[in-house]
Amino acid sequence: MSKINQLQEIIDSSDNIVFFGGAGVSTESGIPDFRSESGIFKSLEKYGDTPENLVSHSYYMSNTEEFFEYYKENLIFKDAKPNPAHLKLAELEKRGKLKAVITQNIDGLHQKAGSENVLELHGSIHRNYCQICGKEYDLNYILESNGIPRCECGGIVKPDVVLYEEPLNNSILSFSIDYIQNAETLIIGGTSLVVYPAAGLINYFNGENLVLINKSETPYDDAASLVINDAIGETLSQIKI
Repeated sequence: MSKINQLQEIIDSSDNIVFFGGAGVSTESGIPDFRSESGIFKSLEKYGDTPENLVSHSYYMSNTEEFFEYYKENLIFKDAKPNPAHLKLAELEKRGKLKAVITQNIDGLHQKAGSENVLELHGSIHRNYCQICGKEYDLNYILESNGIPRCECGGIVKPDVVLYEEPLNNSILSFSIDYIQNAETLIIGGTSLVVYPAAGLINYFNGENLVLINKSETPYDDAASLVINDAIGETLSQIKI
């Protein structure tokens, strides 16, 4: 039996599926992997620093204007469209099979595809707030601002994204753990499972089927019921619901 047929059987027989995804879910929408060599070399060449430092809390605090320059140029892809992975997951949710999408991505493409129960571990580019008064702003406000985006009260408008050195949102983390603990099937896609604490969520799963879909190997391959080393969109597009 082919691996796609095995995945089809698992999905057909499961009514409590949770999906956990990383950057690889969005690469087929034209959003580059944050850790790609081209991105890192580009950052070093232009900014003299690594992406990890450029989107860290320390850098945000000490080099705020440079942070926003890098952020707007490298982390926002306003015109990106959902790919077959996003669309299939939204369809699975509408059929009542998929209970939650847990994502490390900040692009909002799952919601754009129609998914409703999306837990964003690292926040979203679409939510921004004043650090003084808390007023909320949309993505366009950030993109149209020159230099450091400011609130009408004078405060800095910070993207609601989790920077390096910042903790994950405890509430979202708790909900994610609950969904994974109660899932019958956990499908993990587009992540190498090396970024913690997010990668550690897999340890809470004690259901029947652990499916890993990623172009490269992960540290958890040996524990999986099914491993598919391919693009997540290309894989899920072959599934019939």
